Amino acid sequence: ILEIRAGTGGEEAALFAADLLKMYLKFAENKGWRVELADANETDLGGFREVTCIIYGKNAYSLLKFESGVHRVQRIPATESQGRVHTSAVTVAVLPEVENVDIDINRDDLRIDVYRASGAGGQHINKTSSAIRITHIPSGMVVTCQNERSQRQNKEKALQILKARLYDRAVRESQDKTAADRKGQVGSGDRSERIRTYNFPQGRVTDHRVNVSVYQLDDFLNGNMDGILDMLIEADLTKRMKEGEGSGR
Repeated sequence: ILEIRAGTGGEEAALFAADLLKMYLKFAENKGWRVELADANETDLGGFREVTCIIYGKNAYSLLKFESGVHRVQRIPATESQGRVHTSAVTVAVLPEVENVDIDINRDDLRIDVYRASGAGGQHINKTSSAIRITHIPSGMVVTCQNERSQRQNKEKALQILKARLYDRAVRESQDKTAADRKGQVGSGDRSERIRTYNFPQGRVTDHRVNVSVYQLDDFLNGNMDGILDMLIEADLTKRMKEGEGSGR
């Protein structure tokens, strides 16, 4: 499950969130994966304040988990009349799909609201109350889903996302107990960690975890992310092997 949220930078951050969504869609297409849009909060200029997708495909999570964190963009926004470079940020979260054995949700803990979908989707989407909002009362977590045509499909998808978020939170809480170990992880998925900078004036992408820059920004945003992802996978593997050797002494 891929969640993209605009951070600091207002409309420019929302526009970059849309650029990142296109990048991941292209990457998924290159891999032969299937992507379903679950929910989107679009701005007037075509950006996204928040967008959630479900990606189905072999090794989808093991590759995309390295994308969790803060993505920083440096460029001249379309809304900037003075030609100044602005810095904005977008947060990406990648969560594994959770099976029923991993986390159990008590239905009494859920408040389910049905409402009329809004935004893109043609005439049908605005005529029927098919959009679903699920509130998990103990945690206050809210999931909305409005992209499917039926209430049942939206409810299933929203529950799927809620389970993934609750599982992710449980994993984080256990990881926080061993915070020192977590800081060293290559793909820790810490939402506050700045992982990558996209510098448009220089045509540069820099991944801060492996300290590597590539000067093929357009190519990267077109879904050709394998070079940097391969380095992240290798760095993660090397670290795990070192930890294994250390624990084996």
